[in-house]
Amino acid sequence: MAAVVEPATATTAIDGLLVLTLKQVTDERGTVRELYRRSTADALGVAPTGGWAQVNVTATLQGALRGMHAEEMTKLVTVAAGAALGAWVDLRTGSPTRGAVVTRELVPGTAVLVPRGVANGFQATAPGVTEYVYCFDEEWSPSMTGLACNPLDPDLAIPWPIPVDPANRAQISQKDLDAPSFADLQERA
Repeated sequence: MAAVVEPATATTAIDGLLVLTLKQVTDERGTVRELYRRSTADALGVAPTGGWAQVNVTATLQGALRGMHAEEMTKLVTVAAGAALGAWVDLRTGSPTRGAVVTRELVPGTAVLVPRGVANGFQATAPGVTEYVYCFDEEWSPSMTGLACNPLDPDLAIPWPIPVDPANRAQISQKDLDAPSFADLQERA
């Protein structure tokens, strides 16, 4: 007999950042998950206006950290395999939740809708490789407008579950280390 998990949404402490439970059907053979269904997204009020323009998948080793990047695009993020601690910081000037930090364990079947201007990052926590999926409503380009902040900023106090060695490029990129602190971003705004 098949077990069915129905889709649902939950709000967070960041305005517009939503946690989605994806529809899943599990039987003796395994599980089918709907990463995205337009009619469900429409019914839940989370469909991007123009649809998804680009989909990326990263293969990230346990303990590695990626982020915090806040491009001018809406993202739908999830884990296809493995597990991650997802982290989000509201970097939007004028947002009532600016500076708020949300973290959540991401496993297959859970997705997060990330609004424009909210920084997205994660640390792979499962042994081996975690496959992290990004759906973008705009095509990414190196010249795209956006912000980034340092994922190790002590003022953000993101509780990364696996200690990060800032000298270890297998755990964190130089680009992410060189990103400004949240306080530096506030001074520039």
